[in-house]
Amino acid sequence: MASTVMERISRVFISLQQIRQLPRMLTEAAPSMPGTLRDTEVPSYFRERYVCAGYRPLNQNWRYYFLSLFQRHNETLNIWTHLLAFLVLLIKLRQLAETVDFAEDRHSWPLLILILSSLTYSAFSVAAHLLGGKSELCHYCFYFLDYVGVAQYQYGSAVVHFYYAVDESLHALVSGIFMPTATVLSCLSCLGCCYGKYCNHTLPTWVRKVCQVVPSALAYTWDISPVAKRLFFWSSNDPAIIYHFGQVAFFLSCAFFFTCPLLERCFPGRCDFVGQSHQIFHLFLSCCTLCQVHASYLDFVGRRKLYTSLRGSGDAAMFVGLYVVTLIVCVVIAALMLRKVKQVLDFQSKSK
Repeated sequence: MASTVMERISRVFISLQQIRQLPRMLTEAAPSMPGTLRDTEVPSYFRERYVCAGYRPLNQNWRYYFLSLFQRHNETLNIWTHLLAFLVLLIKLRQLAETVDFAEDRHSWPLLILILSSLTYSAFSVAAHLLGGKSELCHYCFYFLDYVGVAQYQYGSAVVHFYYAVDESLHALVSGIFMPTATVLSCLSCLGCCYGKYCNHTLPTWVRKVCQVVPSALAYTWDISPVAKRLFFWSSNDPAIIYHFGQVAFFLSCAFFFTCPLLERCFPGRCDFVGQSHQIFHLFLSCCTLCQVHASYLDFVGRRKLYTSLRGSGDAAMFVGLYVVTLIVCVVIAALMLRKVKQVLDFQSKSK
């Protein structure tokens, strides 16, 4: 009896020892992860203004950059803010698919375009911040891809605003030009962002920001105009109006933090990991997108009589076609700019 009790106690003791050793065993089994670097230890094109530390080393294997998703560095929150937004949007799409017939109801296609474009820009943003630190070529490649995602999200915003949120008077004024103009402005936004990134070495920071911000601001001003008119004459009986107010407020907030690195400028070195303006920009942009999706769904349900009376039978299919054109043109722009980057990098390597 006593020996049996002692044997069981010894087994429990051994189990506790093994549990205590588990963290060390996991640490030893995990791959070695290089530590982060100071800004002076990485090339200038990887440095962010007023961010002094937390940079990942270059030219590691791909596994390192994928696993850095769980490492503490200055891109961690930028990755997770849009990764979580991507997952929330997937859940939202699944919920909507239970009540909306995206296959048969053509009037639902603009809503589907918005959700797909939102998923795309958030996924491309995650890829840029996660993998863009591997090399200079990868940096340009993934950020050009990110700009493609932003441009087609701008188109997705335009199509839901024009399809669901527009009123009769504005529709009569711009019905023939609104979506073609939105397509052109989205492509110009992609071009401006890619060109600003391409001139990273030669232009001052403020000039690059102008190249990126001005085309996007023009696109947003055009795309949001149906919502802006509706907000000006807002009605408390409109269930979607609060979400439209929310999307505009969140967008203006994220635009401010994108153009002005306020916190890291005021507290240099203290926002290297948490508190960067770009992190706040990501957070507000995600909130803007979620408000926009919900507002568009409420408009899709509540304003059906209005927008079905304004739309021809082929409008939805034409807008899908313009979406595909926008995506193709933006991909071509990114590919051409990447080709120019390769030429510059090849020339620099040969001249060394």
